[in-house]
Amino acid sequence: MIERIELSAVAEEVAAGERLDQVAARLFPDYSRSRLQAWIRDGALTVDGALLRPREKVAAGATLRISAELEDAVGWQGQPIALDIVHEDDSILVLNKPAGLVVHPAAGHHDGTLVNALINHHGAMSQLPRGGIVHRLDKDTSGIMVAAKTLQAHAHLVEQLQARTVGREYDAVCVGAMTGGATVDAPMGRHPRQRKKMAVVAQGGKNAVTHYRVAQRFAHHTHITVRLETGRTHQIRVHLSHRHYPLIGDPVYGGRPRIPAGASQSLVDALRRFPRQALHARKLRLVHPREMREMTFECPLPDDMQELLAVLATEDPVDGLVG
Repeated sequence: MIERIELSAVAEEVAAGERLDQVAARLFPDYSRSRLQAWIRDGALTVDGALLRPREKVAAGATLRISAELEDAVGWQGQPIALDIVHEDDSILVLNKPAGLVVHPAAGHHDGTLVNALINHHGAMSQLPRGGIVHRLDKDTSGIMVAAKTLQAHAHLVEQLQARTVGREYDAVCVGAMTGGATVDAPMGRHPRQRKKMAVVAQGGKNAVTHYRVAQRFAHHTHITVRLETGRTHQIRVHLSHRHYPLIGDPVYGGRPRIPAGASQSLVDALRRFPRQALHARKLRLVHPREMREMTFECPLPDDMQELLAVLATEDPVDGLVG
């Protein structure tokens, strides 16, 4: 079940100089500290309209506002949805998520999600925070994910993510011919006018760092590998669009398909018909929460991205520039 939460409260005089998560816990006692911290990190809990980190200080008289969806894991039901399991043991489950599968139930997607599939596979996950999920992939992003099967594993994986010791690498195909790799270090927050979107913001954003390097060049496009240092919502999509290299197939941050002048019909068709953002989570590195040893998992590129790269190699080659 999904409940929409809209709350606000004013920080009292005694709150001056206190951490945001401490003030929020006192002003909104019906919610746990961990839930409030998650809302702060997700941008659902703001201070005078600005996004802050849990440890940042709050001024007396500041207005704290919560606008969030409260997900009740107890109400989630298992559904027989196929899972491509890469690894499973008593503590964790690693899987290859297909494009088009929503991770969590939310407005517009009350069932048919990855969480419903996981609960069907292992019923005890219904009792874990967020159904055992510790990190997300967008609906139309494919690739490797890990979920916890026990509370101990869930807590340990969350700690690793917060400490930024989990290694995450992606493959992406961008519009534009890059000359080399780079690092994007640009804070992110909610788009100032389109609240369903994220954006690079000048003030009040959260630290966000993305590293990328060129894997394959084409005349008007680039295949890159991406390594995340932080894990903000839509981070890769936003950062690459900010650098004017949006992902192929991303209408939210890239707009309509960009067709090079003089492109062949095969290239036109490939660009216009690619059904999603060209982004795949290829590699995940973590410390196993019970065995305490480092493990690495990989998922090969899905067929749709392999086919896209094949078309670009023949129809958009660097040594055969069109236009």
